[in-house]
Amino acid sequence: MSELNSLLNSWVLIAQGIIGSLGTLAFVSAFVWRVVAPNPHSAMEAQRWLGRIAVGTLGVELAGLLTHVLLAAVPHSVG
Repeated sequence: MSELNSLLNSWVLIAQGIIGSLGTLAFVSAFVWRVVAPNPHSAMEAQRWLGRIAVGTLGVELAGLLTHVLLAAVPHSVG
C-alpha cells in the first residue's frame, strides 16, 4: 500500500506542477490580452478567460487535496 501511496503522491505533485505552470502562463497571457485588447468585446472575453483559468487551477488543487484525503482514509491493514 505504501508503494501505491507514494506513486499516487508523486503523480499528483507532477500534475499539480504542470497545471500550475500552464495555468500561470495562460493567466499572464490572458491578462496581457486584456490590457492590450483593441476593443471592449475582446477585453471582456479576456476577463472571462481569466476567471476560467483561476477556477480551473483551483479545481486541480482541490483534486490533489481530495486524493490525499482519500489515501489517508484507506485503512493501513489493506495491502
